Amino acid sequence: MAPRVSRLRSPVSPIFLVLVALAVAGGALTLVPASGAIIGGTVLLVLAGWAVSLCLHEFSHALTADRCGDHSVRALGYLTLDIRRYANIGLTLVLPLLFLLIGGIPLPGGAVWIQRASLRSRAAISAVSAAGPLANLALAAVIGIGVVLTTPPLPLAAALSFLGLIQVLTFVLNLLPIPGLDGWGVIDPYLPRTTRASAARIAPYAPFVVILALFLFRPAGELLAEASASLYSLVGGDRDLVVQGNIQFARLLG
Repeated sequence: MAPRVSRLRSPVSPIFLVLVALAVAGGALTLVPASGAIIGGTVLLVLAGWAVSLCLHEFSHALTADRCGDHSVRALGYLTLDIRRYANIGLTLVLPLLFLLIGGIPLPGGAVWIQRASLRSRAAISAVSAAGPLANLALAAVIGIGVVLTTPPLPLAAALSFLGLIQVLTFVLNLLPIPGLDGWGVIDPYLPRTTRASAARIAPYAPFVVILALFLFRPAGELLAEASASLYSLVGGDRDLVVQGNIQFARLLG
């Protein structure tokens, strides 16, 4: 008889709640009528908000995997929204935050280890890969529609809108069909074994090559930004507010 699987329990990590509180504090700071407070609040809201979205992205991967047959994610703590479970502090948290701060490009962040052999089908494997980016797109829609419906003061609306665009950038970047990114994970189950083996060898490096190319080859970066802005508009985002939020965020460096 197969062992009985315990019911899903997902206590929310206190660290996740701290990240949410930091994002809220950043939003509150943007309401202070002082340039330094608006800039600092925007940066805090965007960086803490990105860390929150990283947790939600990886949690979505793990929850989908659990529902599709891989229950090892429970023992590994992936269902707790604890960022320590998803991130190598240097490579997958500090470095992406630094790139975000200096360039506005969200590097792929943490990762959850999925036992693909435990998943029920190739479609399940694809669903697990797609779940993370879709969580970012859903969050972008919530932010965009929320800003429209609540009409907060301009500095806060702009900061939130810039965070929303970053969620769409994360969605678009992660769904590129490149080894190491979620987009490759979606199509990988349907590819020949030799192709998958070759891709696995370059998967640790390919995403960083893509990010470097976006920095060095301006048309590629502009195309990504335009595609993301257009998609953000479709899910409720406001381009003008995004531009203002980007200005507030960038003032920290100049």
